[in-house]
Parts: sequence; C-alpha cells; structure tokens
Amino acid sequence: MRGIDPETGEYLAPSRSEQRRAALEVLDLGAQLVALSAAQLAKLPIPEDLMPHILETQRITSHVAHKRQLAFLAKQMRRQDDETLEAIRDALDVGGEAARREAAELHRVEAWRQRLLDDGDAALAELLTEHPDADRQRLRQLVRNAIEERNRNKPPHAFRELFRELRELLVQSGDDEGEEEAHD
Repeated sequence: MRGIDPETGEYLAPSRSEQRRAALEVLDLGAQLVALSAAQLAKLPIPEDLMPHILETQRITSHVAHKRQLAFLAKQMRRQDDETLEAIRDALDVGGEAARREAAELHRVEAWRQRLLDDGDAALAELLTEHPDADRQRLRQLVRNAIEERNRNKPPHAFRELFRELRELLVQSGDDEGEEEAHD
C-alpha cells in the first residue's frame, strides 16, 4: 500500500507513474528480445523459462495477437528479479557496441586493402612501418595477384585472401593495443 512512513517521511512504495514507467521499460526490452535472431538470443543471459515465451511471440504474425503475446511476455519478464533483467539489458548494450566496433574494424581493413591496390608499394611501405611483424613478401604477392585478377576479370580469390590476411594483421595488432591501453 502506498503511504508515507511516519518516522522517516519516505514513501512506502513506488508511485503508479513509476510502476507504469517500469512496466513500459520491460515491455520495450521484450520487444527488443523478440526482434533478435535465435543466434543473438543464444548469446544473451536469458532464463530458460522465458525462452519459450520469446519464441512464441516471434512466431505470432497477427498484429493484435502479437501485441497481446508481447504484453504476456512482459508480464513474465516482470516476474524475474531485477538483476536478471539488468544483465539482459547490459548484454544487449554490449552487443550493440561490439557490433559497431567490429564494423569499424572491417571498414579499416577494407580501406587498407583498397589503398594497397591503388597505391601499391607506397601503401605497403606505410603498412609495414606500422606493422613490422607483417609478412612483406606474402602481402606483396597477394596485392599483385589481386590486381591481376581484377585486370583479367577473374574470380576475386586473391582479393579475398588479401582481406583475410589484412584483417588478421590489423585486428591482432588492434587487440594488442587495446590490452596495452588496459594495462596503462
């Protein structure tokens, strides 16, 4: 029951507005979960008793029935403790950040591949200056083969292999830099 504690003057329970806001937050979280693929759901710390409700909500396509099932899912989620829901929210936030980071890394690798194909030895020299542990001969051969493939309109085998080689080199060195920053 709502009221004010006579000794401390604090409210005994949250207001209706606070309860409504909390319920809507859980409903939004449920909608986010329903929008995810099975592989993405598997990575989240979702309790086993919630998973059938999420899958059932994904299965329903009728608008009104889907909305009703989503409200039922939110009701089931509100029965979970706050720590469980917070862990799911954190995992969703981290997943979004990780996806952005991964996309940025892939763009960086793609930019290096394009520079190597366009600028040749100048770009290769710059890459080797930044990454002295790289295999110069292998990179030079892949660049040469990728240019040859493009000129002859052949399938892009070396083009893809160059990407894989660069990704391994750049992501590996990027992880090393991240570890060094974490230790500082």
